[in-house]
Amino acid sequence: MISVNNISVQFGGIPLFDHVSFYIQDKDRIGLVGKNGAGKSTLLKIIKGIQQADEGTIVVPEGATIGYLPQEMETKSHRTVFKEAVTAFEEVQRLEEEIRKMEKDIRERSDFESKSYQTLIRHHHDAYERFSLIGGQSVHVDVEKTLTGLGFDASDFERPLNQFSRGWQMRVEIAKILLRRPDLILFDEPTNHLDIESIQWLEEFLASYRGAVVLVSHDRAFLDNVTNRTIEITMGKIYDYKTNYSGYVELREERLESQLATYNNQQRQVKQIERFIERFRSKATKASQVQSRIKMLEKMETVELDLIDDSGIHFTFPQAPHSGNIVLEGAGLEKSYDNKPVLKDLHFQVIRGDRIAFVGRNGEGKTTLAKIIARQLDHTGTLKYGHNVITGYYAQDQADFLDPDKTVFSTIDDIAVGEIRPRVRAILGNFLFSGDDIEKKVKVLSGGEKSRLSLARLLLTPANLLILDEPTNHLDMRSKDVLKSALIQFKGTLIVVSHDRDFLSGLTNRVFEFKEKAIREYIGDIYDFLEQRRIRSLSMLEAANRKEVRTEETVSDNKQNREKKKAFEKEVRKLKNQVTRLEEEITSLETQIGEAETVLSDPERFNKVKDPKQLFLEYEEWKKKLQEKMNQWETLNSQVESMLPG
Repeated sequence: MISVNNISVQFGGIPLFDHVSFYIQDKDRIGLVGKNGAGKSTLLKIIKGIQQADEGTIVVPEGATIGYLPQEMETKSHRTVFKEAVTAFEEVQRLEEEIRKMEKDIRERSDFESKSYQTLIRHHHDAYERFSLIGGQSVHVDVEKTLTGLGFDASDFERPLNQFSRGWQMRVEIAKILLRRPDLILFDEPTNHLDIESIQWLEEFLASYRGAVVLVSHDRAFLDNVTNRTIEITMGKIYDYKTNYSGYVELREERLESQLATYNNQQRQVKQIERFIERFRSKATKASQVQSRIKMLEKMETVELDLIDDSGIHFTFPQAPHSGNIVLEGAGLEKSYDNKPVLKDLHFQVIRGDRIAFVGRNGEGKTTLAKIIARQLDHTGTLKYGHNVITGYYAQDQADFLDPDKTVFSTIDDIAVGEIRPRVRAILGNFLFSGDDIEKKVKVLSGGEKSRLSLARLLLTPANLLILDEPTNHLDMRSKDVLKSALIQFKGTLIVVSHDRDFLSGLTNRVFEFKEKAIREYIGDIYDFLEQRRIRSLSMLEAANRKEVRTEETVSDNKQNREKKKAFEKEVRKLKNQVTRLEEEITSLETQIGEAETVLSDPERFNKVKDPKQLFLEYEEWKKKLQEKMNQWETLNSQVESMLPG
């Protein structure tokens, strides 16, 4: 259990946190929410120990480990992807090297009766036992499974990490954290670096993770699928809800409504009392009653309304000129970089009013095709634009399309024409740029501010074909909702590249999946696509299983193979039984630990404990045993999985 105690932080005299306190239990899945700038990333850094609070403490149990993923980081590693991921197992690598040296020494010695030889054998046994306990034999299997789950192909494993984009390098950092299995994982916007398939894999991984997770994310679907607790940061305070994001939204509204009702009732009561005091203050016969009511007011605990920061962007896209019925038509379209094909022989058509989602793994060509359609890249093959098609483009990498030396105001003012010119300040105000903010240079803006400024630029030229590449990156929940609402009301044609399932849901009616340099079209929104793809995957799996069964039936005619199969199945059953027993022991230990934590976290129940010291000792011993059983379970489970087909 990690304790955050009375944390206070100020920036420029303004409190970011004002005596904030909460606990992180062993299996918590906490989502930190709040508008951009509320302090979510700062709080993660303080828990990790990277940044110090002005006041307060973070209490971490001795030996507890914390894994932390920042929003952005740069790696200078020259290792291959696989070797970089394996660095997560520092102790395993050290033990592996020690065992290798000891085994070489054992082979070369012949003084079998000497004391030093017996000591060497004992050290080798201890090292190998520890190596097995922490999953040494399954390291390579675990690394392969994790990298594959995060979107890497086997062909990527031996490529130098510095040949990959920063987004893919961040995936390796995520893999290293997951492979280390720390007691607490701190994730700051992890889904920014992942595609939909990898996000779903990460959700499943975290659902069964044995440690605690605290994450910052603007992906509502990811938060709902992973978290069971939500901590809202607003105006220097926190509010702790024992539910996921959607549940938090409902409970928050209920809390604010209840608080407002209580406040209004109290205000009515106060006014009634004040009227009585004012009316009868001068009457001697009412003196005692007046004094009684004055004391009542003095003792009354005033209900205060929580200050809620409701600032957020608000806008609608301008009316777009009418385009022809066929907006785009691609035939034999191709694109290569350094003679390496990214898109090959694409054929597609976009009709006026279409709302198309580009989805697929990173690096499959989504952004490339978006740039080609936006006339930012050349290509081979044909791409025809329909009558009167006017494109508006929002780039994923804002730095490429904003002049870093311009101010916020000049970025908009320099391209504003006609009747829009006098409205530049109002437009910037709608995107939360006001006062001195409009004189800031673009190069000093945060990622969220650059995103808002780029959205503001889209309003300057009415377009009937909007191409948006990851528009929700760096936007908070409220801003994402405003953008989605504006896009739903937009009357033109829309192409959006995004991995945010909640944002895409109900927004698009066609999906282009990018895979193996081609595109496959699906009708419906993102969840229709995911369901259709799941059914297709299951059908392919069933076909493979039928083929496997037929092969096994043919081979089973051979008596020798039947005997081998029988022995193999016996060994698998034996291992599975061991796994089952370990799972029962783990469940029992987790129950004991949970009951102990309930007592330890409840002062009233803790004060009734006859021997608190013994309870602490038992609690620590149960946690130690649980760790050992979990390591044994992982080792055995990996052995079972490696023996089974697929």
